[in-house]
Amino acid sequence: MKKKLTPLIVSILLFIPGLILHGRTVWLSPVLCTVSYLLIGGKVLLKAAKNIRRGHIFDENFLMCVATLGAFAIREFPEAAAVMLFYQIGERFEHYAVDKSRRSIAELMDIRPDWARLYRDGVEQEVDPEQIEIGDLIRVQPGEKIPLDGVVTAGTAALDTKALTGEPMPRQVQVGDDVISGCINLDGVLTIRVTKPFGESTVSKILDLVENAAGQKAKHETFISRFAAVYTPVVVGAAVLLAVLPPLLIPGQAFSDWIGRALNFLVVSCPCALVISVPLTFFGGIGGASKKGILVKGGNFLEALAKTDSVMMDKTGTLTKGEFAVQEVCPVGMTKEELLHFTASAECFSSHPIAKALLSAALLPVDPSTVTDITETAGFGITATVSGKQVLIGNEKHLQKAGLVVPSAEGIGTIVYVAVGGRFAGHIRIADVIKPEAIDAISRLKKMRVRRTVMLTGDALPTARAVADTVGIDTVYAELLPTDKLEHLEGIFKTTPPGGRVVFVGDGINDAPVLARADVGIAMGGLGADAAIEAADIVIMTDEVSRVATVIGIARKTMRIVRQNIVFAIGIKVAVLILSACGLVGMWAAVFADVGVSVLAILNALRMLK
Repeated sequence: MKKKLTPLIVSILLFIPGLILHGRTVWLSPVLCTVSYLLIGGKVLLKAAKNIRRGHIFDENFLMCVATLGAFAIREFPEAAAVMLFYQIGERFEHYAVDKSRRSIAELMDIRPDWARLYRDGVEQEVDPEQIEIGDLIRVQPGEKIPLDGVVTAGTAALDTKALTGEPMPRQVQVGDDVISGCINLDGVLTIRVTKPFGESTVSKILDLVENAAGQKAKHETFISRFAAVYTPVVVGAAVLLAVLPPLLIPGQAFSDWIGRALNFLVVSCPCALVISVPLTFFGGIGGASKKGILVKGGNFLEALAKTDSVMMDKTGTLTKGEFAVQEVCPVGMTKEELLHFTASAECFSSHPIAKALLSAALLPVDPSTVTDITETAGFGITATVSGKQVLIGNEKHLQKAGLVVPSAEGIGTIVYVAVGGRFAGHIRIADVIKPEAIDAISRLKKMRVRRTVMLTGDALPTARAVADTVGIDTVYAELLPTDKLEHLEGIFKTTPPGGRVVFVGDGINDAPVLARADVGIAMGGLGADAAIEAADIVIMTDEVSRVATVIGIARKTMRIVRQNIVFAIGIKVAVLILSACGLVGMWAAVFADVGVSVLAILNALRMLK
């Protein structure tokens, strides 16, 4: 950094006395300004010459060279040195801004593991993560990164997931828990059975997303590039006409005066502020989102997201956790603890999600040795003997087949009816758990004037309606197949006003077609299916649906800053261009209109990092 700043500092030290002595000495001021100019502008001259040889004539380097060499020709030495000096100061601001905005994304690059500790036949060895296969065991010591996705088979530890999710609180894991690559083990030794090869691991996918994000340019970025390609030669032609025509057509006009005006015109016309600040703002938006655990695959998706009109969401895994839990226990002739104990005991050998929910809710210890004679009847339920008593668990028909009268129960979710010792013992209601932040997420979207929120789900209508009413969703479409979801999405497109965009949020394999078809697809990346993450344009690594509102807010702020910079830069330049052509302002105003506006636009773009 010091080496890069040294020429700039020396150039400034030479320029200041050269400016003070201008007009007072015959030779010293021109020499000081020329040396200052060459010291700071030599690379610009060489770059312009190389570009001309390659056929790339009309760029900012060409404009700077023509304007400054022309100033030398009319003996305006301080102005020539000042233009190049302030241009380079603007360049330093640009590099600083880009480096600063890259840092938040570069932190993600630190999650790439250099090696993995393979544990095989009682021996540990450090190998390349790409050599690890599915089913291999790896050891992760405190302070090390988890190199591949897997399941903990031994040990407990707290994991730092901040680089992946943006969350500062460590996550505690134990035997049986899934872990993802890129997390840092803070304490305990973990043994992990690998479930995905390195190329398909979370860390590999994230790095791929980040590296490819810059390739997806927003319309504003591509417009600025096209604008600069046409604008620059037009401006050069206009400057030539400004230098030549007035002296030829108007009697008494000096060429030197109009050449000076044309040079000012060229300096002002350099589109640096737009070419630098607009892509930098989008890059800052992507970096700012990554700090929140949100991966945006390109600036074009931020631009589309800023115009969000409708947000469509899947239910399971997006608004709900996708985990069954006991919501209500209604015993008959026994306590809640006893009813849960009998049902959990009868289900203790089952891997069904409902069985897991019952076991999790049991308040009394479950002893599998007390459970015998387990019979499962598909579509009806389970019959088992628990501590010598027959227990029937299942739907109404299962108990009715045993000759029992079953009072009908209502509620959202799955109703499990229970009989113990030949008598009806009550029912238990089990349902998917709504995410704690889901209500706030929908409320924030409405406050942001998102016109319509829609739920698309394959679940039953009563369950879907209950979830929608709880979180505040406007419209519900239930009992849908993946093709049905696409049909409803097309219907939403038809009723979306011109310029509005439709966003879909999902996490399952069945959501992949809709994620790909929506204007912007947002996937839950923590637990979401690989197909959904691949199809999506934005990935939320925390699985928090509230981050949808967060990324829309980031997108809107990005576009506000982009528009501010475009209006500000063009407005100032047009004003100074007119004044320069009329001879009302000199080279110093031109320097401000070019470099000053660029610096201000860059500083404005840096606000995206906060």
